[in-house]
Amino acid sequence: CKITIIKRSNNESAVSAAAYQSGEKLFSEYDQEQKYYPYKNEVTHKEIMLPPHVPPEFADRSTLWNSVEQIEKARDSQLAREIEAALPRELSGEQQLALVRAYVKDNFVDKGMCADFAIHDKGTGNPHVHIMLTLRPLKENGQWGAKCRKAYDLDENGQRIPDGKGGWKNHREDTTDWNDKGNVEIWRAAWAAYTNRALESAG
Repeated sequence: CKITIIKRSNNESAVSAAAYQSGEKLFSEYDQEQKYYPYKNEVTHKEIMLPPHVPPEFADRSTLWNSVEQIEKARDSQLAREIEAALPRELSGEQQLALVRAYVKDNFVDKGMCADFAIHDKGTGNPHVHIMLTLRPLKENGQWGAKCRKAYDLDENGQRIPDGKGGWKNHREDTTDWNDKGNVEIWRAAWAAYTNRALESAG
């Protein structure tokens, strides 16, 4: 279960990554290039799962990831989280899909993330899933929220602390807990647990 961040600083693109895992032609508005990987013919299923409050137009792969690219202005922006996980060969295609849907819904979509996943299977005994996840919360009006916000440092009386420059001491706080480092091991452990449960159910 490999978990990475798609970053512009690595010359990576969310639209390109989505085109790769889905096998679709996607036009990147950010760099004005068509993204397509014609040799990706092992995609057996692709799907976008959205939280209930997210506008339905984000179920379109191009709309979703071009919107992500648009909101991230910096050259070193983090664009998306990607998870690649092996699927048990003992499960049928329908059982593999049910496993992925349950895992993605419970661990990511129910937390507010948009998820785009694709199952790959060349028939060579290595079925696996690619899951792309948004890093920013998406509001009901279709606007992206901030990844972090400014929070003021407070003294023991709950008052703001002057910074000596006419302002107040402050720090940055994440708006969600999605980027907590401890989540990586939690998500890996959850994948193992969901996989074992699916195998037990399959008998």
